[in-house]
Amino acid sequence: MKNSEQLYKAISERILILDGAMGTMIQRYNFSEEDYRGERFKDWESSLKGNNDLLSLTQPEAIEEIHKQYLSAGADIIETNTFSGTTIAMADYHMEDLVYELNYESAKIARKVCDEFTAQNPDKPRFVAGSIGPTNRTASLSPDVNDPGYRAITFDELRIAYKQQAEALLDGGSDILLVETIFDTLNAKAGLFAIDQIQEERNIKIPIMVSGTITDASGRTLSGQTAEAFLISVSHLNLLSVGFNCALGAKQLTPYLEAISSQSEFGISAYPNAGLPNAFGQYDETASQMAEQVQEYLEKGLINIIGGCCGTTPEHIKAIADLANNYEPRTINVTI
Repeated sequence: MKNSEQLYKAISERILILDGAMGTMIQRYNFSEEDYRGERFKDWESSLKGNNDLLSLTQPEAIEEIHKQYLSAGADIIETNTFSGTTIAMADYHMEDLVYELNYESAKIARKVCDEFTAQNPDKPRFVAGSIGPTNRTASLSPDVNDPGYRAITFDELRIAYKQQAEALLDGGSDILLVETIFDTLNAKAGLFAIDQIQEERNIKIPIMVSGTITDASGRTLSGQTAEAFLISVSHLNLLSVGFNCALGAKQLTPYLEAISSQSEFGISAYPNAGLPNAFGQYDETASQMAEQVQEYLEKGLINIIGGCCGTTPEHIKAIADLANNYEPRTINVTI
């Protein structure tokens, strides 16, 4: 992978900045059902509003503009608009057949803007992270309270779906594959298994980021793992980074980052929400408030990659990037 050397060099020299929320930015456009459909899907059989991944095909200029705003704010790594880009998640919209195209085109958009920004400032190369979300199924838990042994998805079904998504993201120009917002580590293991298969088949080394989600104050993922157990479960591969995102604000995430930072040889990533949601499901934490909390990570030397999840905007990312410039990254063993 042509940018891997630059990426590993960058993460050893400075704290890398990940972008912020895609969904929060898309909401600002107030896209209608017709906007989501565009001309190509105007007669589609089911409602498409809310299928944000589809906007890479029907509103590509908007997705490009969001990426540019985050790059202008100081992001080193841009996530593709593919959080739900598997056949499993796209089944809700009867769009399984579009999965390869959705991922490929999303990666191409991100690649284009990253290359433009890198050309303007070669000393700050920008990287594309292919976003691989958790799907809307869980391999560890039963969705039926009356049948605890039932599973809505199998490991192999997940592996096949993740492999298709990952291949398309790589073909479109992703530098990194980001398995993110993991609430069930078994799902993530299927994704990592698929990525490892691709590494063998293509004879390449793919930089992999893994990011779990601590769902509440118990300090566990939805499938019941502690931060340390989660780390052990995914550490069989040589990862670029491991960390946490979503569910919690920066302050609430601190103890879990401390738990894994002292135990891992990999880079540590964090992209928390802009605080906890209010009664209306919105995020009120300002850019300066969030940066103030992130400062604790920096002072304690906990992280190598920092960004934002739900509720974060380019303003949040700029405040975090400006702050991170003043700190050294956590020391890691960098191996390509």
